Amino acid sequence: MTEPATQSRTVPLADGALELQWSSITHRGRRRDANQDAMMAEFPLFIVADGMGGHIGGEIASASTVDRLRAVAAKGDVGPKTIEKALARAVGDIASHPETTDEGTGTTVTGVYLDLTGDEPTWVTLNVGDSRVYLFRDGGLAQVTTDHSVVQELISAGRLTPEEAENHPYGNVITRAIGPSDGVLPDYVRLEVVDGDRFVICSDGLTKELTDYGILHFLLQHDDPTEAADDMLEAALENGGRDNVTIIVINAHRTGAGADGAAAADAAGDADAAGDDDSSTTAP
Repeated sequence: MTEPATQSRTVPLADGALELQWSSITHRGRRRDANQDAMMAEFPLFIVADGMGGHIGGEIASASTVDRLRAVAAKGDVGPKTIEKALARAVGDIASHPETTDEGTGTTVTGVYLDLTGDEPTWVTLNVGDSRVYLFRDGGLAQVTTDHSVVQELISAGRLTPEEAENHPYGNVITRAIGPSDGVLPDYVRLEVVDGDRFVICSDGLTKELTDYGILHFLLQHDDPTEAADDMLEAALENGGRDNVTIIVINAHRTGAGADGAAAADAAGDADAAGDDDSSTTAP
């Protein structure tokens, strides 16, 4: 098990700064012989990969994918083009180990990176498979990524409820992964940078054992990323620990004019809305 430790970085912005804190932890769980998860938390890219495949094939797939993405982060040129080139190279790495991999060997890859190339900074999530990115904002938790899984397709088609999905026999079957075929591209979601946002990036070893409400509970209980990640892991293990568990927690605090401007804009919007309500009630 990798011991968690909170890391920090201050990112200068044109109108202030973004103060980041993050922590990462991984564990093989209580029922697995090995940990086929891999992770990296190296600014500006934060990634979780959950390998699949017999023997050590899954471990090779997840480690190769993370290593290729680590090289992208080290160069500081993180974007869809460089990410997809890295993933294509990872597919080649996986295929170059025929003695330990097969057609079913692959890995999920899920994460978030900070994009500073535009006029305003943005977060961008990426996802292949059923590992997840959650966003904590304004006291609530939302899943940003969409699972690439048989169960999610059934839910989207209205043939299965989220409650029924929890114990579905095809719960572990994913429909997209890095490794089994060429040309697999991530889904991307772009998000504005808001003061106080927190991200949880995790493999399904966490979400098998902990509900979204449980994840929210530990975020509300702990401001420190290390304490939040540590308690989530402990709860997952206590609830069965049926799979490898990997968690990254990121805190983001925006300071300066950007944060003040966002607050002022919200206040102005509320005032305009109130004004609109008053005028509508007094109009003839």
